[in-house]
Amino acid sequence: MPCKNCQEKPVFIQISNVKLCKSHFIRYFEKKVLYTIKKFNLIQKNDKIVTALSGGKDSTTILYILNELSKKTRRFTISALLIDEGIRNYRDKTKEDAISFCSQYAIPLEIITYKKELGFTLDEMLKISKQKPCSICGVFRRYLLNKGARKLKANKLATGHNLDDEAQSILMNQFRRNNETSARLGPITGILDNKNFIRRIKPLYLLTEKETAIYAFLKNFPIQFTECPNAKQGYRNDVRNILNQMEAKYPGTKHSIVNTFLENLSNLKEHYSHQSSLSSCKKCGEPTSKEVCQACTLLEEIKSILKK
Repeated sequence: MPCKNCQEKPVFIQISNVKLCKSHFIRYFEKKVLYTIKKFNLIQKNDKIVTALSGGKDSTTILYILNELSKKTRRFTISALLIDEGIRNYRDKTKEDAISFCSQYAIPLEIITYKKELGFTLDEMLKISKQKPCSICGVFRRYLLNKGARKLKANKLATGHNLDDEAQSILMNQFRRNNETSARLGPITGILDNKNFIRRIKPLYLLTEKETAIYAFLKNFPIQFTECPNAKQGYRNDVRNILNQMEAKYPGTKHSIVNTFLENLSNLKEHYSHQSSLSSCKKCGEPTSKEVCQACTLLEEIKSILKK
């Protein structure tokens, strides 16, 4: 059967069995991003938004859409920030894609490296530490994204997190009984405002990974559809596989998880707003709920191993 809006061949079939051709799928996708931005009030006039760009499908997609929206409305500014962890044969390739994309669309791009900021690449850290790659990388990426966004004088950091990512995070926190971490999730992250913490916004929040991949492919973005070589070692990958199996058997599972979570998110944030507090790390000055932030603690552990 053809697209529901015309007689063109469909490229995507929704859960409701609605078929969409290329042009109508692109229109559907972009309208849903705009709906998400408006519904959750993600962008206000005069915002200075930095997009966390990896060179992959999700971050490239949201950077493209926000850049087009910025040019059209002139209500906010947009730039990109790439964190180069130093993952051989992966980040060096996606970094080239990111540079090419930003050059094509005249988007300012800042690149921050683990090597320069921390003294080690991720590959070097993994030879020293016995911790899993995602445990190390997650801490330092969040740390450098916040530090870099503040350096660029941004008041918001846009990420390419999609509905699949959020469903995975929700389940991971449930499995670990970590409600306080769940309270920091949502279309705009965090519980408390802090001048040193740049809030993350997720305009792809209501769109699936599959939808985003199709959009990036149809738009012919200069990207490689590759996955980090360390991803399969992470806890998230196991949860991702579980969710994909459930979604295949029971379509709509991921949407149900995220929508149910959203119904309870305000209560979670209110509850933990009375228990959460942010101060400054005594070593680096970055925001933290402890005396010393996770990044400084982890870096000291890695350095102490080298001294032995």
